[in-house]
Amino acid sequence: MIARTLAALFLLPFLAIPTMAAQCGGDFQTFIAAISREAQAEGVSQAVIAQALGGVSQDQAVLAFDRRQRGTFNKTFEQYVATRVGPARIKRARVMMQRHAALLSRVEQRFGVPPQILVAIWTLETDNGGDMGKQPVFRVLATMAHDCRRTELFQRELLAALKIVHRGDLPLSEMVGAYAGEIGQTQFLPSSYIKYGVDFDGNGHVDLRRSLPDVLASTANLLKVNGWKAGAPYEEGTPNFEVLREWNRAVVYRKTIAYFADQLAGQ
Repeated sequence: MIARTLAALFLLPFLAIPTMAAQCGGDFQTFIAAISREAQAEGVSQAVIAQALGGVSQDQAVLAFDRRQRGTFNKTFEQYVATRVGPARIKRARVMMQRHAALLSRVEQRFGVPPQILVAIWTLETDNGGDMGKQPVFRVLATMAHDCRRTELFQRELLAALKIVHRGDLPLSEMVGAYAGEIGQTQFLPSSYIKYGVDFDGNGHVDLRRSLPDVLASTANLLKVNGWKAGAPYEEGTPNFEVLREWNRAVVYRKTIAYFADQLAGQ
């Protein structure tokens, strides 16, 4: 699974900054109590807050992992792509393109994003849902929000994660993800889940863990909303390549998406 801590910070515009942010640092339970009040003020039920944050503790391993990831995207493209796009991955991704061709076609018709881009992202992020992370999302986000380096960012994500449970998209037991709180088969931050999630299977919920129609449509929706042009090229220097910046600002990662997509398209 790709180290997503830094990448996650580059994903998408976030929800509005809380008007009364909880004070970072200091006593952790005092911080949780302040966040809980903010969540309740934003409409999250007391039951959800209690279930998600009751007994939550700090995770020093999360902070240590975050600090280790600073150089993730400092490799050259050649160095990076060699570790991310190999024959086995290309083969599996091509199988996925064929297996889900009808769904990918419907997504492209609605959002204008070609199958190879979506499958490249889906494969790079979690190996097509095979590795979505095992970290408890609320413990991760509470830990990162309490840390004063990027507290406003992660307070927003913590509130968004509570809203995902509150509106019934995922149960608390399914709020498991990566080391920056990313969720699902294409690793959405909670705020992105709320903003771009699409109920493409029509069951009344946005499920980015188990519903592949929701996963692919939501990923395409993120790109479309941020300016993706259907039928246009996506290599470096093109407008669509800049749209991929909303997925990840790192040029080397965007170049890897484009390269992988070209392999899947037979170019």
